[in-house]
Amino acid sequence: MADKGRPTIYTQELADTICLRLACGESMRSVCRDKGMPSMQTVWRWLREKRDFREQYDYAKQESADAMAEDALGIADEAFDVIIGNDKSDGARVQAKKLAVDTRKWMMSKMKPKKYGDKVDITSDGKAIKGNTIVFEDFRDEAKRK
Repeated sequence: MADKGRPTIYTQELADTICLRLACGESMRSVCRDKGMPSMQTVWRWLREKRDFREQYDYAKQESADAMAEDALGIADEAFDVIIGNDKSDGARVQAKKLAVDTRKWMMSKMKPKKYGDKVDITSDGKAIKGNTIVFEDFRDEAKRK
């Protein structure tokens, strides 16, 4: 039986599957590597050509920041278990987990900056800051009239 190859025809069912997996924290590379999934080039083309898919994709990528937060917590907990467990000599494994968490934190801060970003507001408690209004006037017209 011949292999049908990768799908290149856009369907809503395929878009839903791709976006669900992305929202759960998988990378596009990982999703497209699986059998029955389109190539990354095909998905990028769909993103350029199909506004509905682009909006669904953007939302899924926003949601993936929350999935990464959950992953980061799990990885950090595993590293903590290594530190307090019997195998205290496994520093390389702890450092690898720290790198994995730090990478996820960086991605989360870029993907969902309002929730995970580094913005610090120490002056206004999130309220609008009132200030002086400066009005600039063009005096050239007035000089011409004289």
